[in-house]
Amino acid sequence: MEEEKGEDTFFPRRRSFTFGAYGSVDISGDETGTEPADNNTMDILDCLVNDTKPGLSASISQKDTELFEIIEKLQGSRLDEQRCEFPLPLKSQFLTIGGELPIILPSKLGRYWIDPPLHRLADISPTSSHYSFRADSNELMERDGEAKIYHDFFRSRYHHSFTAVDPTLGPLVLSVCLEEEDNRMRVILRMKEYTRHGVFSLSLFSGIPSAVELAKMLCDRVTVSKFEAVTYLKAPGLISAFDEHRMSSNFKFGVLYQKENQFTEEDILGNDEESAEFTEFLSILGDTVQLHGFTGFRGGLDVCHGQTGSEAIFTSFHGREVMFHVATKLPFTEGDPQQLQRKRHIGNDIVALVYQEGSTPFLADVIKSHFLHCFIVVRRVQSGKTDDTGQTAYQISVTAREDVPLFGPILPDPPIFTDHSLLREFLLTKLINAEISCYKAEQFSRLELRTRSSLLESLLAELSTRSHCMLGDSLSSLPTAESVRGASESSGGFIENFKRAIRVRSHSFETLGVPRKISGISVQKPKADKDSESESMAPDPASPQEEAKKNSSL
Repeated sequence: MEEEKGEDTFFPRRRSFTFGAYGSVDISGDETGTEPADNNTMDILDCLVNDTKPGLSASISQKDTELFEIIEKLQGSRLDEQRCEFPLPLKSQFLTIGGELPIILPSKLGRYWIDPPLHRLADISPTSSHYSFRADSNELMERDGEAKIYHDFFRSRYHHSFTAVDPTLGPLVLSVCLEEEDNRMRVILRMKEYTRHGVFSLSLFSGIPSAVELAKMLCDRVTVSKFEAVTYLKAPGLISAFDEHRMSSNFKFGVLYQKENQFTEEDILGNDEESAEFTEFLSILGDTVQLHGFTGFRGGLDVCHGQTGSEAIFTSFHGREVMFHVATKLPFTEGDPQQLQRKRHIGNDIVALVYQEGSTPFLADVIKSHFLHCFIVVRRVQSGKTDDTGQTAYQISVTAREDVPLFGPILPDPPIFTDHSLLREFLLTKLINAEISCYKAEQFSRLELRTRSSLLESLLAELSTRSHCMLGDSLSSLPTAESVRGASESSGGFIENFKRAIRVRSHSFETLGVPRKISGISVQKPKADKDSESESMAPDPASPQEEAKKNSSL
């Protein structure tokens, strides 16, 4: 009894400690109160509990101190456990290239491709120049090559649009234009997954074809038996907005600065000073601009209060505006090893540029991010010496996740540039094409499909509603976006029903520029003219980052 009282004296209540990923443990005199946790952690804690003897207050105090030291070590190691390990030894016969390591090392877990492959780099010399590379060979990719067809060929001509809900394919929006001067008919069919465009000679038809026949010529999976004509006078603006919702002339890229012997994310993001060589490289990419009051594309940076630094690198390239998130120009936070203020921007980019000084390679997955899918790494070669032309040479390598398709322009052989104008042309083209290619990766393609599906449903519902209003039908009898979804997704099972229940419908209407209805009354701002109205209805391009952020709260 005295021993039990003694135990109650030393452990008057149960004490609980949280180990994050390791679980939680209740420390008491009764071992049955311990919850499951990591085996190694439990062995340590069990030893501390079992060795406790009543009446030895000094010993218990020492054990408590040791326990808290263990907890601190376990929690402090969590950041290290979230980082990938840099493979050792680094210098092996296979990886050594001309006495130096390659620019990029493959991830230990795979899942990334590297261009050029390591075996192609065996004979690279910084002074070799047995290749010819022309700047005009660079071709910029388009995210949606057919997005402007409706705007270019339909809006300036008399044409018709139709809507329907197919039991299998869901919402369908069809546009038909007769080009009499060429004796042909141009047709666009919009579906959830994609848009199909076709041009048919009028000689193929004995008479005037129906909308159903034209739709089936573009997609034989169409089973709907009837289309409704769109009579809404402002329908072309809404249709153009949907077709062009993926188009964007603005891009943002991260820029990381990697010094010699920097292997980890914390090392790279922790650089707070720029060398003269790095500053010279940034001048190749673009101009240094002051963020305060900046009126161009800001790429998410603060241009009013200076919360994202005072300056940035910006450039215009073939009609596109490019903002660079340079790590060393973003705010540096003392005591934050992860530098979250910097990673907040660079970690939400899709493509990042890595500038290397020295011979330390870059590991493909060293930067942890759900969005970063591609890295273009540039190394300053010849240790700052210049070649016969008087300019520094730069070597380039590219790595991307395995589900990102290859993209141009092709790296020259060897991948070394001495002409700064050619380097700038190549890098900017490669960066833009890299982002467009990354959108085809599984993660982003799923988000884009969901965005497109939701926008198409909203477009069909609005076109149908407005067309019926033009014909004098009452609003109570008109189809709504919810009824359209019900018709197209009623057989989707639990997953589709769950998605439908949590979908934020208002975002789709606001993106399309469609006025909301409050108690059956349409609320719409007056427009000065038709052109300004079309511009105001044009949505911002669908961003996978924004879509993912909206879904993360669900």
